[in-house]
Amino acid sequence: MNLRLLAWKSLSSRRSTAILTVVSIAVSVVLLLGVEKIRVNAQSSFANTISGTDLIVGARSGSIQLLLYSVFRIGNATNNISWNSYQAIAQKRGVKWTIPISLGDSHRGFRVMGTSKDYFSFYQYGQKRNLQLTYGKPFDDTFDTVIGSEVARSLQYSVGDEVIISHGLVSTSFSEHKDKPFIISGILEHTGTPVDRTVHVSLEGIEAMHVNWQGLVKKRKDGKTLTEANLKPDSITAFLIGLDSKIMSFKLQRYINEYSAEPLLAIFPGIALHELWSLMSVAEQALLIISIFVVIATLTGMLAVSLAGLNERRREVAILRSIGASHWHIMGLLITETLLLTLAGILLGIAILYSVIGLSQPIIETNYGLFIPISLPNEREFIMVSILLLTGFVVGLIPAYRAYRNSLADGMSTRL
Repeated sequence: MNLRLLAWKSLSSRRSTAILTVVSIAVSVVLLLGVEKIRVNAQSSFANTISGTDLIVGARSGSIQLLLYSVFRIGNATNNISWNSYQAIAQKRGVKWTIPISLGDSHRGFRVMGTSKDYFSFYQYGQKRNLQLTYGKPFDDTFDTVIGSEVARSLQYSVGDEVIISHGLVSTSFSEHKDKPFIISGILEHTGTPVDRTVHVSLEGIEAMHVNWQGLVKKRKDGKTLTEANLKPDSITAFLIGLDSKIMSFKLQRYINEYSAEPLLAIFPGIALHELWSLMSVAEQALLIISIFVVIATLTGMLAVSLAGLNERRREVAILRSIGASHWHIMGLLITETLLLTLAGILLGIAILYSVIGLSQPIIETNYGLFIPISLPNEREFIMVSILLLTGFVVGLIPAYRAYRNSLADGMSTRL
């Protein structure tokens, strides 16, 4: 007796219930695997925010706080780093390159970051990918600016447009540097990182912007007035370090953390990223638990439908017994039906999930900086699907056993 063919015909006779069951399983599979894909790719994107940087240096605070404001442009530094300290560390033996960072201003809700041209040469993200310009070139003039792709898209900017920098970090500011507009010299390619939401200017531009701001002359600590020829900053917010050899990392970190001129902190970006992601693991696990409960609710509903239909199927079971089906054939039939429903739901769910990913991929990448590739299920996803299929088999045992008991109670004990 071909149980698969018999189960298929039996399900076809109850197609409305079968379709609803398959759809409910498919929805739970979409949610379960969807959450897993978002989790994996979000973690990968998160870890790839910065690459190729050996140390991040800022004022002494916490490693996560330093990572947030220096890389993710979130929050503020507790203090700045003096320019003299920055130069002293930058000139240490074994330091290959440094990228200074100066924060504190904004443009229509986007952070403004002062830096040097080395930023475009040495800053890396992803798998050691360098920044590339879609249009224009890096800043040459004091009042040039290079903007991220998200800034250009949201504000509909192009090369040559003017940008008015605001003092502070609010999206609407009455303290604008209207007397010193910046001109967009370049637009960076999309990276899926905070770079996309940053307005980049030179350190000299940051200093020049504050000269004679609101009728006041900005003076250095030594009392000398800033001029176009003397626009080096007194201090910066943080800086990134690349070394000639990874072996130097721990030695230089210890030197910076014990720096006597001022309290500084040097962190390894990879370790800090791991610590930050660990703080978000509660939300990550909560989403996974919700998805698991949805799957359990779906399988419970399938079980309830199967048990509720047993009494209506007594006639079908009796006919099968009368033509020679044994108790084990009846059990096998019901288990096969459950497995077919579960397998169909899984396949439909995977098809829906990949269709949704394919359609929404550019939207998610543009708006959230998260790229979700269309790839074969990974090992963890395959285990999830296998457990779901096994659970479907276990769920099928319950109505199968009930049908077995019912057939005995009905006195159908015909032998083959």
